[in-house]
Amino acid sequence: MWGLANPDRFMRLTRGWGVALGGGAAVLILAGLWLGFTAPEDYQQGDTVRIMFIHVPAAWVSLAAYLALGGASFAALVWRHPLADAAAKVCAPIGAVFTALALITGSLWGKPMWGAWWVWDARLTSVVVLFLFYLGVMALRASIDDEGRAGRAAAVLALVGLINLPIVKFSVDWWSTLHQPASVFRGDGPTMTAEYLWPLGLMGLGYSLLFAALWIIAIRSEVRERRITALMLRHARGS
Repeated sequence: MWGLANPDRFMRLTRGWGVALGGGAAVLILAGLWLGFTAPEDYQQGDTVRIMFIHVPAAWVSLAAYLALGGASFAALVWRHPLADAAAKVCAPIGAVFTALALITGSLWGKPMWGAWWVWDARLTSVVVLFLFYLGVMALRASIDDEGRAGRAAAVLALVGLINLPIVKFSVDWWSTLHQPASVFRGDGPTMTAEYLWPLGLMGLGYSLLFAALWIIAIRSEVRERRITALMLRHARGS
């Protein structure tokens, strides 16, 4: 793992990973969508249950992406790894997109189920806070001209935001909420039938691979950009 933290080694080892992971994500997502949209209607929710196959994986990845952001931020702050700083920088906008997708599809699902596009219950509010942390990390980094200071400040804020992850996860257990409790990751096993569990699992894996592909591609682009900037500065000083 420490060897991979070297930017040169990372660039060599991850060549082609983005395309491979993206291709795998496309296959899994297409299979999940086909199984999900050909599954029978839910006896209570009807066709609206199919929003689950878009919404739930996006919510899962939004949490996983922030955990990745926190890990990269910790490594950048403690060990000053430039690759970890690059990984943290590009992770925030990707995670924000998945979180926005979860919020939008959750609202579309909530209208027919709850009769309202939005309710300020514990789960929804904590996910909004998660989205705001993503935006805050990006805004803080963009507001500071010095790259090193910007990375350290953004890393501190990202680490503070980790406190929100267990709140998002356990909000439906700790407080009374309209949002349904966990139905997949439970101590007594999933509560949904296989005809819904299989497509949901495929979509979850597909979204995870998609995040990994986008993250690796973005890190590689950031490393190249920093190398070009460093060469330009070196050339300017030499002349």
